[in-house]
Amino acid sequence: VQLQASGGGFVQPGGSLTLSCVASGSIFSINVMGWFRQVPGTQRELVAEITSGGTTYYADSVKGRYTISRHNAKNTMLLQIDSLKPGDTAVYYCSAGRDAFQYWGQGTLVTVSS
Repeated sequence: VQLQASGGGFVQPGGSLTLSCVASGSIFSINVMGWFRQVPGTQRELVAEITSGGTTYYADSVKGRYTISRHNAKNTMLLQIDSLKPGDTAVYYCSAGRDAFQYWGQGTLVTVSS
């Protein structure tokens, strides 16, 4: 399975951004997909995940501002981020797997600054 993330960029506080992750390869094995973020010098943290059945999970720190969605027919996962804060600045990684996060895409950098 290969994952390709895109959509990062420079955004002002209060703005919005949509990250995209496209999966290819043995995608039939994928059940769970998710987004992680990492600030240099800190641990990578899970911010949102979604199962093939549509069940979602959000970290408390992003609830109400992040929306994860998945288009199984297009092998695509999206992360809509609203009301961006400087604290959202990080490298965002998409990940997927059958029962755990086995596969990783390259990161996409989100920078929130005025």
